[in-house]
Amino acid sequence: MINKQKIWFLTLFSLILVLSVYYITMPSELLTTAKTTDTTKKETTKKEKLSISETDVLTALQVERDEEQAALAAEYNEILTNKDASTEEKNNAYDGLKEIDSIKAKEEDLENKLKKQLKLDSFIKIDGVNISVTIKRKDHDYSLANNVMRLIQKEFKNNVYVSVKFQN
Repeated sequence: MINKQKIWFLTLFSLILVLSVYYITMPSELLTTAKTTDTTKKETTKKEKLSISETDVLTALQVERDEEQAALAAEYNEILTNKDASTEEKNNAYDGLKEIDSIKAKEEDLENKLKKQLKLDSFIKIDGVNISVTIKRKDHDYSLANNVMRLIQKEFKNNVYVSVKFQN
């Protein structure tokens, strides 16, 4: 018979396994960008922000999103491992971990669809019903932005607010 401890153990073990596989398969270029982002975050000035190249902007946004999600996941894991936490708090933390994973998967799925169907390099961040899309492109095309909004809206049952931003 499966009890709650076994379910929690399997859930946390599978989360750790997924994250470790993700870390191993990550390109080393992204890891060096993440390390330099951590060290230079405190010293960043406006001139340094303007000197970021086009590909680095999307990478920096992705690293920032991953750091936010990892910090939130760490908080939830701390609640899950806390012996003094109530069952309700642990259930909420577990639901939060599941939500982080589903949002991350949805963001990656949408980025892949934009790359496949519209041949666009993009960054997508989902925050509740607000979805912000950053597209790496110099020219601002209203019809392209409209196509991006429609493609993303098709993926959701409920209405979502999609904002499209073009990044040079």
